[in-house]
Amino acid sequence: MLKHRVIPCVLLKDWQLVKSIGFDSFRTIGHPTSTARIYNARNVDELIVLDVDASLEDEEINSEIISDIADECFMPLTIGGGIKTIEDIYTVLNAGADKISINTKALEDLDFIKKASSIFGSQCIVCSIDVKKNNGKFKVYNKSKGILDLNPLVLAKEYELYGAGEILLTSVDREGSTSGYDIELIKIFKDKLNIPIIFNGGMGKPEHAVEAIQSGADAVAAAYIFHFSQYTPEDIKKELYKSSIAVRHTYCF
Repeated sequence: MLKHRVIPCVLLKDWQLVKSIGFDSFRTIGHPTSTARIYNARNVDELIVLDVDASLEDEEINSEIISDIADECFMPLTIGGGIKTIEDIYTVLNAGADKISINTKALEDLDFIKKASSIFGSQCIVCSIDVKKNNGKFKVYNKSKGILDLNPLVLAKEYELYGAGEILLTSVDREGSTSGYDIELIKIFKDKLNIPIIFNGGMGKPEHAVEAIQSGADAVAAAYIFHFSQYTPEDIKKELYKSSIAVRHTYCF
């Protein structure tokens, strides 16, 4: 049986981990290494770290800080932000990451996904798609390019075809809101891909994770709930387990 994952997804900015609301209003949540250590102790399935500075300011990959995080991280680690070349992927993986996440580069060059997956394996390549609702329709959003006239499901299918092993799908409208995942968006993707979809943006209580997975998510990602509420990743797993949803590291709660 497929086991569903609970994954913190945080942003790296100015050598600190931060949380945003709608990809804006950044708020510091801690130092990368100490935060990774805490997550490791709290039984999370994976950790996703996206480097805001590298992706938005065309900076070099910060291999030093990736290595510091990886040294404290005994679960799979995905790193994204600023990855533009195959050499960048080598740098990130050699620093200790298990997977890489690409967004802008994937939008600009589908063949890059194919080349990367052929070298490193599709299980290593996560394609990130950010989504905003525009005039009642879901559209792909990019921080530097704005709202694009692209259907996110069509784009995800292209990414899968070109070798992506996983999709990280973020609702920008819900990101940081704690109002729950965008169930309408999740249902559009249900059973449409043969690769896992991680839904991100909006979790405010454990029940939101249950609703997301019952609506079609393979995994749920969040950050705000783990840093600014009383809930821990284990609380999310307990709620999933109570709802007969298979989770990793299932204990007798």
